Amino acid sequence: MRLALSASLLLAGLTAAAADTAKDPSGTWLTGDGRAKIRIDRCGPGQKLVCGKVVWLKTPTFDNGAPRTDLKNPDPKKRARPVIGLQLIEGLKPDDEKYTGELYNIEEGKIYTVSLERESEAELNVSGCMLKILCGSQTWTRVPDVNQQAANKN
Repeated sequence: MRLALSASLLLAGLTAAAADTAKDPSGTWLTGDGRAKIRIDRCGPGQKLVCGKVVWLKTPTFDNGAPRTDLKNPDPKKRARPVIGLQLIEGLKPDDEKYTGELYNIEEGKIYTVSLERESEAELNVSGCMLKILCGSQTWTRVPDVNQQAANKN
């Protein structure tokens, strides 16, 4: 009896872990327009939240060769921040099969309420709204981690 109970608890734990992994958006994702790669990782207390930052840009510099910066940020003090390395997603919370919270859009300097939901191992659905009326979505595609690409070149 004790062995059967232990086995069922172990299986229940594995099933919960598998379900958690199924919705986990961790990884590196190419945005729908192909202009950026965003690395999403677990963060926060107990690694229950997700955060994401820019790790690659199709056009990483301005025409003058200077690194792209957060020019459209409403806070003038933040406009000189480099885009590569910039945290766009901070502390999204699990909500059923998705994560919800806010995402900073560098192109507009605006914050959107978003949800991230894994459609498959290779696709992440990103849906968002600003002011609950301007809504849209796009699919991001999983790509190899940028650091792995650099390591594979050697």
